[in-house]
Amino acid sequence: MGKKESRFQIAERMEEVDRVNFSCDLSGSATALKHFWEHTVGSGHAPLALRADWQSQLRRCRDELGFRHVRFHGLLSDDMGTLICHQEKFLYSFFNADSVFDFLLSIGMKPFVELSFMPKALASGGTTVFNYQANVTPPRDYDQWAALIRKLVSHWVERYGVAEVREWFFEVWNEPNLKQFWTGTQEDYFKLYRHTVEAIKSVDAQLRVGGPATAANEWVEEFLDLCEQRKMPADFVTTHHYPTDAFGAEGDDTETQLAKSRRSVLREQAQDTFRRARGNPVYYTEWNASSNPRDPLHDEPYAAAFVTKTVMEMNGLVEGYSFWTFTDIFEENYFPSVPFHGGFGLLNLHGIPKPTYRAYELLHRLGTEQLLVDGLHATVDVWVVRKKHSLAVLLTNHALPRHPVNSERVSVTLRNAPRGCSAYVERIDETHANAKRIWREMGEHEYLSAAEVERLQEASRVWKEPHPLEYVKDNLDLEIVLPPHAVAVITLEFAPDHSGGGDRS
Repeated sequence: MGKKESRFQIAERMEEVDRVNFSCDLSGSATALKHFWEHTVGSGHAPLALRADWQSQLRRCRDELGFRHVRFHGLLSDDMGTLICHQEKFLYSFFNADSVFDFLLSIGMKPFVELSFMPKALASGGTTVFNYQANVTPPRDYDQWAALIRKLVSHWVERYGVAEVREWFFEVWNEPNLKQFWTGTQEDYFKLYRHTVEAIKSVDAQLRVGGPATAANEWVEEFLDLCEQRKMPADFVTTHHYPTDAFGAEGDDTETQLAKSRRSVLREQAQDTFRRARGNPVYYTEWNASSNPRDPLHDEPYAAAFVTKTVMEMNGLVEGYSFWTFTDIFEENYFPSVPFHGGFGLLNLHGIPKPTYRAYELLHRLGTEQLLVDGLHATVDVWVVRKKHSLAVLLTNHALPRHPVNSERVSVTLRNAPRGCSAYVERIDETHANAKRIWREMGEHEYLSAAEVERLQEASRVWKEPHPLEYVKDNLDLEIVLPPHAVAVITLEFAPDHSGGGDRS
């Protein structure tokens, strides 16, 4: 008969059962973690880029989150004045587009040029999309479309220099596989692509052009087949995806669509797109926690946990992963006034960071050397990323709506850890970096005073708090409790002579 356990031993054993365990050998080899999520970020509508508040918010995102390109709809639409017909003559004006691009270059960013939508002077029909009535019909005359593109790109090369424009990306149209964005056929889109790429390459063969810019990972193989058959250049592949794509029945609300989605479905789709891209660079030029522009979860810690997990799972699959969008200054349906209305943005109308913004802030500070982590759990994920003189342990606790998720006590053992380090933790969850919660407590005012904005800015901050460490021989043990839909980063700072090789970047 076995020896009877004391109640203290039983409690200790049960505590171990309830703990979620992960481990990482710090002497192991690392893989590269490119900050691909910083390559591009989305915005809504080109004329918004002329607004002072839009520009201020983008400057902040550039400085604090490291974004390098920005992409938006409607650069060619009539409200930008790029091409109009006056007294039966075409009038070209690139002044507004130049004003936007001048600003981007002034803050160290570049455009990811989405060539859309159709100027009415060239349009074959009157079908439009969005509140700002963007024309989505093919051109009446594809040669006239090509002339516009050639003239526009030639102008930019003359204005900014060919070396600069070679660093931009030119994407042909937006989601032509959806009837609301393209009334033509797939063959019509491929014809548009052919005329566009030929026009751009006639200006300079090294300018980068790609497509098919589709929703839901579609048309990739057909697009590349056509490019191979007709010997058309395709310098990169672009597409979009959201976890709400094709999940649930017609008429389902967003929460139901997400509930019927799958954990890590975006990684699965990116793996498939990577395979189908045949070695071409892949850029996802739209994605978010859902495709609903009024999804309350966009403003909450749920989205921060989803975004962090999704970004980390994309490593090695994409060259760029453009979050849609950086700001709630957005007008596809109507221009809102409620501070937290479920918009796509990382920043709300007042420039108050949402939990997703703070997630990108934590991601930006990661190094570029990722170490292998052992351990598996239904809702908890852990990554270890190294840079010079420090190490970040990134954790999320996340599940889709209506799927079980609980507070979890997580233990991370770091083997072969140098001694003499200190640690601090930064958190995003219901009670940390969650300005929407404070806005609710304030009474959910639709119009905020300057004092209220200041209070919410403060409530959105991520704070550094000391975190305890425990050494057991050559292992360093960390423990943390993660509430549902949480993000946490435990940063270990080493003395300069104990960096363990560190980040070479």
